[in-house]
Amino acid sequence: TTLALFFMPNSPSLWIAAGMLWIMDGSINISMEPFRAFVGDNLPSEQRTMGFAMQSFFIGTGAVVASALPYILTNWFGVPNTAPEGMIPLSVKLSFYIGGVVLFLSVLYTVLTSKEYSPEELAAFEEEKEKISGVKSTAKIAVTSGQFLRKGLIWTLVGVVASALIFFSSLGELNGQLYIVGGLLLLFGIILLLSGVITKNSSRANGMVGIMNDLLHMPKTMGQLAVVQFFSWLAFYAMWIYTTPAITQHVYGTTDSSSELYNQGANWVGVLFAVYNGVSAISAFLLPALARQIGRKATHSIALTMGGVAFISLFFIREPQLLLLPMVGVGFAWGSILSMPYAILTGSLPADKMGTYMGIFNFFIVIPQILAASILGYITSELFEGRVILTLVLAGCSLIVGALSVFMVQDSDDVYKLQKKNN
Repeated sequence: TTLALFFMPNSPSLWIAAGMLWIMDGSINISMEPFRAFVGDNLPSEQRTMGFAMQSFFIGTGAVVASALPYILTNWFGVPNTAPEGMIPLSVKLSFYIGGVVLFLSVLYTVLTSKEYSPEELAAFEEEKEKISGVKSTAKIAVTSGQFLRKGLIWTLVGVVASALIFFSSLGELNGQLYIVGGLLLLFGIILLLSGVITKNSSRANGMVGIMNDLLHMPKTMGQLAVVQFFSWLAFYAMWIYTTPAITQHVYGTTDSSSELYNQGANWVGVLFAVYNGVSAISAFLLPALARQIGRKATHSIALTMGGVAFISLFFIREPQLLLLPMVGVGFAWGSILSMPYAILTGSLPADKMGTYMGIFNFFIVIPQILAASILGYITSELFEGRVILTLVLAGCSLIVGALSVFMVQDSDDVYKLQKKNN
């Protein structure tokens, strides 16, 4: 991630910069998930909500500082914010470099100074958890080669059929990115087939087979949270992609990206993003307190509903300054997305599989990202006839669906519920 941050502002061409962005996105996900598992490993259930909320606080604070860095460097330290055509301003380059150094040092400090429990200690914690809850975990039976092959064949056929439908219909011509969806379904089926072949022909442990086995045996709570995550992250990916064109078109009345008015709108969107990240940092102190009073599920549902209503309200606002108000709801939703699902999830995971399942849980962040990139452009241009603000309304509806689906999640480790039961 650090190397990508250093290289990205010096990319010689757009496609290399895009490649660096993908590498950086993937490496950030890889570096973040172990620390989420770390919180689950090191904190008891009654402290996990606060632990993940503190992660949300520092993510929000870091985002605000990062957004302000070019301004600070230019206005406080006199660093130039202009550059010749085709070049990146020095203030932006230095912001990337500072971000890379801070990231590297903070991760290094955490790794060197934090205690990590041994597998034996984690097993002891799991036994203690079973004694307290009275629920004994049952050993998972490994997926057989036949089961892998059957499931793999089904998913492969689904991928082939989906790709064929896209190809033989007009969808492929209108939106070639839809092939990515069919390709991913096909890839998943092939991985399952390979897992079946490896399981049949080898008795030795295999990393890919182990991950697929854990995926097919994921805890019930994790599968339920996957639905919530899908609708939540789909909404925010829509926001990150389409807020600038939506606001410049709907509020500023322009689609000309080279115009002064468009750039004013784009700059104001930067302010809006800084505000919602700031609110998400503040929400880290409020959400745990609310969760203790009404439970984690209700808290997360309320926060997602606030975000959904905020997105939809953008359709009715025509004054730039009034756009600050919905960012409060967006900030609360973002702060909750970064904390509540993980607090709920860790209570359902066996200690020895915490890291594995945290990594698998990341699939349910990446999948809506890919889907958003694949279909939202088509929906915006064809169904909404270029009215980008309607894409943000759709994002709001997605968040509200996510808020409703929270109530289907089983949160057996909820401290609020346990306190109520004891009383």
